[in-house]
Amino acid sequence: MAAKTDTGLKLEDILKQLEGQKRPPVEKWNPDFCGDIDMRIAADGTWFYMGTPITRERMVKLFATVLRKDEDGKTYLVTPVEKIGITVDDAPFVAVHLDRIEDGDQTAFKFTTNVGDEVIAGPDHPIRVEVNEETGEPRPYIHVRGRLEALINRSVFYELVEWAELKGGELSVESLGKRFSLGSVEAEGA
Repeated sequence: MAAKTDTGLKLEDILKQLEGQKRPPVEKWNPDFCGDIDMRIAADGTWFYMGTPITRERMVKLFATVLRKDEDGKTYLVTPVEKIGITVDDAPFVAVHLDRIEDGDQTAFKFTTNVGDEVIAGPDHPIRVEVNEETGEPRPYIHVRGRLEALINRSVFYELVEWAELKGGELSVESLGKRFSLGSVEAEGA
């Protein structure tokens, strides 16, 4: 079983810290569309420009702060004066770390993404799981901000599954009082 995180802080304090994270107000900006550029975020979270990986972590984190997915389903880099389309293979972020926080009788799961965003699963940051119909493999996601999600990487998902409860053939976890399904479990030998 995975170990819980003992941060020394109450869950309420952690939530306040996360709410206080500063990001550019990209949802409020409405600049002109300037076209698409040859920038791509691969399914594993690697950013590419003109086919070459962007290896400067600070550059990737900077770009990630001005990322926005609009109602049209496209993902853009947005500044107050321009909006540029990019390609995203799956989700723009990858959840690479999980902390389980216990505070009294309340439990919460905090995810950290490959670009340093931290979110706690709950009503504002739901977890959803898609299942590949061909392979039966789960593809779990957590909402990060706006219309942007993070793919929960395999090791983090397995850690989350360790904390799951099995009821009526369904695995689920509860975080901030909200229950999230992680998928159905078929009976052995069926």
